[in-house]
Amino acid sequence: MSTITLCYSPDCETISFAAAELERYLKAVNPAFAFSHASESSAANDCTIHLNTDLDPELSSGLDSRADDLFLISLSNGKGSIQGSNPRSVLLGMYAFLRRLGYHFLLPDETVMPHQLSLADLTCSYSHRASLRHRGVCIEGADSLENVLDFIDWLPKLGFNSFFLQFKEPYIFLERWYHHTLNPTKDPMELTEAFLQDCYKKMHEAMKKRSLLLHAAGHGWTCEAIGLPSIGWVPEKAEPSPKVQRLLALVNGKREYIDRIPMNTNLCYSDPEAIDRFCNTVVDYVKEHPETDYLHIWLADEYNHICECESCRKTTLSDQYVHLLNLIDQRLTQEHLDCKLVFLLYQELLYPPVKERFQNPDRFVLMFAPISRTFRESYPDRIQEVPISEYRRNQMVLPVTIEENLTFLAKWQKIFDGNSLVYDYPLGRAHYGDFGYVSISKVLAGDIHHVKNLHLDGYISCQELRAFLPNGLPNYVMGYLTLDTEESFDSLMDEYFQAAYGSMADEVKEYLTRISQLSDCDYFNHIGPRTNPAAAWKYQQLSDYVSGTAEDLLNRAKDSHQISDRFQKLLTFHREYVLLLTDALVSLASGDADAADEKFSLFADFVRKKEDFIQPYLDVYRIQEVAHRYTGFSLPEERTSQN
Repeated sequence: MSTITLCYSPDCETISFAAAELERYLKAVNPAFAFSHASESSAANDCTIHLNTDLDPELSSGLDSRADDLFLISLSNGKGSIQGSNPRSVLLGMYAFLRRLGYHFLLPDETVMPHQLSLADLTCSYSHRASLRHRGVCIEGADSLENVLDFIDWLPKLGFNSFFLQFKEPYIFLERWYHHTLNPTKDPMELTEAFLQDCYKKMHEAMKKRSLLLHAAGHGWTCEAIGLPSIGWVPEKAEPSPKVQRLLALVNGKREYIDRIPMNTNLCYSDPEAIDRFCNTVVDYVKEHPETDYLHIWLADEYNHICECESCRKTTLSDQYVHLLNLIDQRLTQEHLDCKLVFLLYQELLYPPVKERFQNPDRFVLMFAPISRTFRESYPDRIQEVPISEYRRNQMVLPVTIEENLTFLAKWQKIFDGNSLVYDYPLGRAHYGDFGYVSISKVLAGDIHHVKNLHLDGYISCQELRAFLPNGLPNYVMGYLTLDTEESFDSLMDEYFQAAYGSMADEVKEYLTRISQLSDCDYFNHIGPRTNPAAAWKYQQLSDYVSGTAEDLLNRAKDSHQISDRFQKLLTFHREYVLLLTDALVSLASGDADAADEKFSLFADFVRKKEDFIQPYLDVYRIQEVAHRYTGFSLPEERTSQN
């Protein structure tokens, strides 16, 4: 028996974790492997794997030490090194080595491993610099602490380098799960402050262990600036006090909370006190949270509600926004705080400023967020500008086409050529409309392949963490392509399906591909009319196809023993899920709203009762919320109250 010595500095938590993970995964395949651990300064035997950041300076020159990732794997018969440009890069290199040995990280709780490995198999020569600087996921939906921790653990396995915890604290996402919003079959759990703070602590510890970059906040600054907690889109029962009221945007002659929701309410950005409060709130946060790498500064989460007072009308919202950001930068500079600030191209802010410009561009990261885009096609390989309408205050119409959205980006890029990324939503709403996950995966692959051509430096997905029905292909593709944009979608899909479905990979691929072809992301995402005969016909075809194909496929899968128990159960649940939801969609697209709501109630009842089984893979809250708010179904509770 040969002993493999893992040689690394125990003072680095992330590299120590990488060594522990390497030992765990190798021993899981070959228990005969023996391991010892030594510091870099200790003597080592012939079978030694060094894990360190001792790269040749020429290799790492020009890298952003905070964000850029470069790793070098040089191993022969269990001897050599895994090196990185920073501790996280060493961890990424270790997982890349495992992938080349035949490990496939298909889901947060499902890893397919090679059947056997010998010392001779521990041979690899591979170096790689991550194609994109920013590679991450932003939390959404309803999540348990375990969901979040499992997802954080999965991120570096797929090559991601960052995680975005929205709001000052990600309370709303935990609250939705632990209170079981939209699932009356489960009793809500009391959320104590001690429990919540323990959750936040564990999330941050998990990220720190892996040296993942922390993106924070975004929503909520307008609430915090007027003394309200930014815990979500929560109605405020009390009217604003006179002191607060004068700080709010004047809309339709009134200064009030928009629909009683402070999160959707802008401030009067020409008011000196409102500006000062906003800036102080941001600076205080940075002081209190020095662990934050990228702080997102967003305005209210609603459009056509910006201030109409005489002073604000003299300028544009984007000019006011850039002015505000410059003031925050000045104060951070005075405090010697180096946190990066992320500014948002979203809704009214898609229009660039007329006069204002960034005084210190190196502080900022441009984030393009085309939330209203279509997902029927990917970004092109270059921007071709098209005519867009002139901005009219509080008459904003969101762009739908890719070309329109990218035209706004191009106009911003003419005044800001600094660091940038796209913040997109393939798994935030649209994926519920693709029942096979093949089309949405292919579209996001095309997007990522063209990110650099669009002069962007990264990709962050705003999404549900539990988006694994029928499988985890979209995130698998997203992670590995942001790490290496030279990989192909087809090869990644083949890799995933072979690992997940074994000898039935081709049959399952054909089945899910056909389901995707008969699905419609845009219809589900409220793009287009609700009464749509063409969509109704497709949904009926989809229902007929699944009814006639799935049972035979599942029976053969069970008999072949090629598909793991987990993926078989997902396909079985998926069949019933698709049949119930497409039945409701046929009625909705046919114009029969009453029948659609009745059938959607059957679907909602099904997913609610099955939530204990499906919890890690389907966000039961979010599928109902999206189907109600965007697709157009009534929730069962609404139908009951109406009756």
